[in-house]
Amino acid sequence: MYFVYILKSLKTGEYYKGLAFDIDSRLRDHEAGRVQFTKNKLPLVLIHVEIADTLQEARRLEKFFKSGYGREIVKEID
Repeated sequence: MYFVYILKSLKTGEYYKGLAFDIDSRLRDHEAGRVQFTKNKLPLVLIHVEIADTLQEARRLEKFFKSGYGREIVKEID
């Protein structure tokens, strides 16, 4: 099982979309500043999670959320 997640920076208002096998561990990495892209954008809030059965499906979902239409959906979720 894979997780596609969306984080929002409370500092900058930017979104981060990612995927993980162990979402709890990955979120701890973000919160601890161990993720290059988000370490200067703390604090972060988790705004959405989707579950995918396969890595391929998770990558497709992550790519969708990073696309033009997907970014519009992210704004509606928030």
